[in-house]
Amino acid sequence: MMLTQNNNQLMLEGEWTIGNTPVIEKSIAAIDWTKLDLSNAIEINGSALTSLDTSGAYWMGTIVKALKAKNGQANLTAFHGEFANLVNFISDKMNAFEPDALDDPKKDPFFVAVGKRTYLAKDQTYRFFDFIGQVAMVTFKNLAHPWSIRWKTMWSNVQTGGVQALFIIGLLNFLIGIVIAYQGGALLKQYGANIFVVELISISMLRELAPLMTAIIVAGRTGSAIAAQIGTMVVNEEVDALSTIGINPLDQLVVPKMLALIIALPFLTVFADVCSVFGGMVLANTYLDVSFSTFVERIPQVMTVDTLLVGLAKTPIFAIIISLTGCYQGFRVSGGADSVGQQTTISVVQSIFLVIICDAIFSIITRNVPI
Repeated sequence: MMLTQNNNQLMLEGEWTIGNTPVIEKSIAAIDWTKLDLSNAIEINGSALTSLDTSGAYWMGTIVKALKAKNGQANLTAFHGEFANLVNFISDKMNAFEPDALDDPKKDPFFVAVGKRTYLAKDQTYRFFDFIGQVAMVTFKNLAHPWSIRWKTMWSNVQTGGVQALFIIGLLNFLIGIVIAYQGGALLKQYGANIFVVELISISMLRELAPLMTAIIVAGRTGSAIAAQIGTMVVNEEVDALSTIGINPLDQLVVPKMLALIIALPFLTVFADVCSVFGGMVLANTYLDVSFSTFVERIPQVMTVDTLLVGLAKTPIFAIIISLTGCYQGFRVSGGADSVGQQTTISVVQSIFLVIICDAIFSIITRNVPI
């Protein structure tokens, strides 16, 4: 045993080091607290210690904390000079992280908590717009000097953020087309208006749902990847290294990703339009008795170019929102891997939130555009 209990005295013996941790734990667990007179100070005697490191001092600190939890007091005696210094140091550090010594946010009154959150939101909004301004300046500079754009990096981002997303975007929009046709077709079928499923699919998907769903998928897939990539670079100090060698991180990391998404998202939306209409066509043929040829012949009659353009006009704005939000949250990473995951989650939530708000604004602006 590493600890001997004698009345109100706990005698520490031997080597209290990390190598003896299992034995130390068993010795502490074997303490009979009922035999201690907690009305008097409990003596912790270190005269028999032969070796002590920070691990042993920590376990000694747990004994002191256990006594405090039982409303008792500890008196450290007979420690050698170097051992006493180490024990005092570790005890101070452990006391600094006592729950009572930490600020408890729940203790803030309601209006104080609201005020703090409002101030934090204002500060974050200011920083985000400042980031947008910096990116805008760098982007205009690159567009004025096209040779300064990282074309290879940009096309690589088009590949990863656009081409590799075709399957998931096509599949989900195909299924959404089926669902919309099935839900709406059930009502149309009751009135013998099966043919109007063409209008339902063409207008709702091309004008609204396909661009929105594509942007949401890209925000969850590509936006999170952008935030995680930049966040990892921040943790590894690669962003600081770029600045040290004279390369603007916005020029190297943000602009190529933003331009790549601006290029890729409209094409992804067109692909989503085709897949969603095809899904509706399959359902209409099997459930509503609207043949493929009839469906295809009716599409030009009910769908105008304006309907397609209204849906496509949103996509560059969606791309800018997703890329800037992902990059901004990536640059906000601090600390370690936990911060990377946290900021990545925030980037996805904020991107989807802003995309839906932007889509609602577009719907109001384009309300007078003929369907």
